[in-house]
Amino acid sequence: MRRVVITGQGTINALGQDVATTLDAMRDGRCGIAELELRDVDRLSVKIGGQVKGYEPEALFNRQQIALYDRFTQFTLIATKEALAQSGLSFAGQLAARSGVVFGTAGGGVNTWDENYRSVYEEGKNRVHPFVVPKLMNNAAASHVSMEYNLKGPSFSVATACASSNHAMGQAFQMIRTGLCDAMVTGGSEAMLTFGGVKAWEGLRVMSKDACRPFSATRNGMVQGEGAAVFVFEEYEHARARGAEILAEMVGFAMTSDAADIVMPSKQGAARAISGAMRDAGLNPEDIGYINAHGTGTAANDKTECAAVADAFGHHANDLMISSTKSMHGHLIGGTGAVELLACIMALREGVIAPTIGYEEPDPECALDVVPNVARDAKVGAVLSNAFAFGGLNAVLALRAVA
Repeated sequence: MRRVVITGQGTINALGQDVATTLDAMRDGRCGIAELELRDVDRLSVKIGGQVKGYEPEALFNRQQIALYDRFTQFTLIATKEALAQSGLSFAGQLAARSGVVFGTAGGGVNTWDENYRSVYEEGKNRVHPFVVPKLMNNAAASHVSMEYNLKGPSFSVATACASSNHAMGQAFQMIRTGLCDAMVTGGSEAMLTFGGVKAWEGLRVMSKDACRPFSATRNGMVQGEGAAVFVFEEYEHARARGAEILAEMVGFAMTSDAADIVMPSKQGAARAISGAMRDAGLNPEDIGYINAHGTGTAANDKTECAAVADAFGHHANDLMISSTKSMHGHLIGGTGAVELLACIMALREGVIAPTIGYEEPDPECALDVVPNVARDAKVGAVLSNAFAFGGLNAVLALRAVA
């Protein structure tokens, strides 16, 4: 089994439009959740979100590209450009043939759906743009990245609700580890903050109207976000041979299904995924110093996740740090695991643990060290990133520092 390392990262999200700004915000415990700026917001009962503010697509893409790129694809291309610039990889010849793209997204081109439903049903138009289908399809972002950067290996999208990014990155990891590919561009993207997208989530009655407060007894629901994060995964010897800077090593991945309920999470399914990722990585519970939690801020998720961590780690659960950065950037649904991986890499490289902000009151059913409100300096050698999706689909990644 070959070793897999991360040599590039890029992002755009509510905390920042690049990695440096995002990590600064995580270190400072800044909140990117604010009042939504979108059409018909007055008809929504939930008016907050982790929205990318000050974003001007016209400054980055020409008119023809904007006609073809949904917002989630734009976000993906922006994050990919940053990740590949850091990595220094270019794809030609055999490397191009042995490199691909795997991205996660739950909704794909939701802005395109929303705009064109309005056009047809509200405005009564009988024609839509001929590029509506290629613009809204879930694989649009993966396809445009493959074309832009000459990636000719396995390229596809994963849609498993809130676990989409972790599933995508897990697949990319396995492809390199087993020898199918030498490099992969991977991560996730979501742009669901439209009138229809928010209205749909309102129907679930799990949304907060004021803030995301994971693990706090005063929490009252999740907050949607948007954005993308993209990483370059590379075979270790290939990266070393070209003198690449290695950000972290991906060492384990596990995915499980609760096979229980379409919306309610299962402690057993989550615990099996956590334990499976450590087993795949060859790590013991005491090797893990930090977990980036799924941590949505709903009672069902937070209590179930804490119970699953306690089951998987036993007495070592009390020595773990676990935080939810969703408190800062919101829940990016299919893109969330990718943005959260940035916090995992920061913990390994910089020894900074991103906090769970908005924490007000301890919950006895979430009695773990949730790094409340303020970032913490702590040296950790290995970390986990949890993602637990509607439909009972769980995906956990394990990473460690590279000396």
